[in-house]
Amino acid sequence: MFTIEMAYARMREMQDQANRSRVHQSAVAGRRANKQSPARAKKR
Repeated sequence: MFTIEMAYARMREMQDQANRSRVHQSAVAGRRANKQSPARAKKR
């Protein structure tokens, strides 16, 4: 049997996981942007 409480707990777990993934992706994207900018400047 799947109760409302169990569904709510699962929803919270999924939201937490999505938030962690979003933070990780933005951190990686920031690092990539920092690494690429000097490389582009050198090519010009």
